[in-house]
Amino acid sequence: MRTLKLVVAYDGSAYHGFQKQKNAVTVQNILEEVLSKLCGEAVTLAGSGRTDAGVHAWGQVVTLETNGTIPCANIIRASKKMLPPDIVIVSAEEVGAGFHARYSAKWKRYQYRIVENDFDSPFEVKYAWQIREHLNVEAMNKAASYLLGKHDFSAFRSSGSVETSPIRTMYEAKWERRGKELLFTIGGDGFLYHMVRNLVWSLVQVGLGKRTPQDFAAELEAKRCEFLNEPAPPHGLYLKEVFYTDFKA
Repeated sequence: MRTLKLVVAYDGSAYHGFQKQKNAVTVQNILEEVLSKLCGEAVTLAGSGRTDAGVHAWGQVVTLETNGTIPCANIIRASKKMLPPDIVIVSAEEVGAGFHARYSAKWKRYQYRIVENDFDSPFEVKYAWQIREHLNVEAMNKAASYLLGKHDFSAFRSSGSVETSPIRTMYEAKWERRGKELLFTIGGDGFLYHMVRNLVWSLVQVGLGKRTPQDFAAELEAKRCEFLNEPAPPHGLYLKEVFYTDFKA
């Protein structure tokens, strides 16, 4: 039995998220169908984590166990013809038994794209949150700095999430301006349901001048539903990379 680790990039616009569902088309559904054909047997994928409908990935990691003998290089080459163009297997390698895409992961990095536009560009509508106002990135970075370290993120967890510990440690949290584009990078040892999108929405309120960085710091100490919050649009969010070694500053 072989254990294979694949890194997958996808445009999530056409899918109901990553995780397999019976009555909806998901990235996992498509991948399992193709990989089962390539391996010559039914395979079940384990993903490093869920992504919601409309969310994209540069570096989603999946693992599978198979008795199939197809070389890893052939998986990449053959999948190009079998997968739709919005799903790409970036790399494939054989790993040791017991390696698991989710449980072996040490930390993850997400990115969120915002574009300041006077109108909704059709070329960004699926790939960024388009905002009319000019955002104060300095204030947003001051607020984001409060995210670093270990916190209880209960206030930024949407209802419907799996009941797990809300304690998470963030290693990175920074906004970068590139002309009209703002890119938020956040990395940590785990994320709750809608957590990144909820954080982005609150940070944007700081950028709009509706809240101060100190208000945001207070939200981190609050309980759920104690302040107005909602998820930023899914199409601005990207799973950038999953790491299997400890974070190094």
